[in-house]
Amino acid sequence: MHSATKRWAVLAGSVFLWAATTTSAAGNEMSFFITSVGPGNGANLGGLEGADRHCQSLAEAAGAGKRTWRAYLSTQGTRLDDPDVVHARDRIGAGPWYNAKGAMIAKNVDDLHSPNAKLTKETLLDEKGRMVNGRTEKPNRHDILTGSRPDGTAFPPSPPFGDMTCGNWTKGGDEGAAMTGHHDRAGPVGHPWASSWNSAHPSRGGCSQTALRSTGGDGLFYCFAEN
Repeated sequence: MHSATKRWAVLAGSVFLWAATTTSAAGNEMSFFITSVGPGNGANLGGLEGADRHCQSLAEAAGAGKRTWRAYLSTQGTRLDDPDVVHARDRIGAGPWYNAKGAMIAKNVDDLHSPNAKLTKETLLDEKGRMVNGRTEKPNRHDILTGSRPDGTAFPPSPPFGDMTCGNWTKGGDEGAAMTGHHDRAGPVGHPWASSWNSAHPSRGGCSQTALRSTGGDGLFYCFAEN
């Protein structure tokens, strides 16, 4: 085979592999995103139902409304066996989950809450496929509402433990607090909590939009396709 022919064969093969990879990624429909905007009333999301509606609305606008979307949020109760307690990890289906670019972020629930999950600033995109501002950007929007512990479960009762869900996502004023995660896996120190995507620190100064922004948030949260 002449050298020119060989070069063309190699080039054709490379194009084929690129096309196959692109087609494969494009075939993975979006099943995860960070909300590009919050409802606008701080951590008052209208409860879990309101948060789910927001996920569904943004998904529909992005052309992914055929799926059932759920917000990755936990709620607290008044006792450990309170039937109203909801764990974020139990709301989001079985996986796998793909971002708007077709990249898998996790195979299943256990994988999502393990070191194997592909959770980075570059993969945790909004519903339009855009990266969300991180800690070093202005405005900083890396505090993502979750109300959850690292394993995706709810915090113990409030009281006496303390409010970690802004009144189960119904408070938008100066009272309460909400646990947040850092989607960019970055914080002011090198401790594991600072790089947690779902359980980094509570909001400071209440549940209002202003309070959430004071620690680097904007009332955003994670949405997962349940089916």
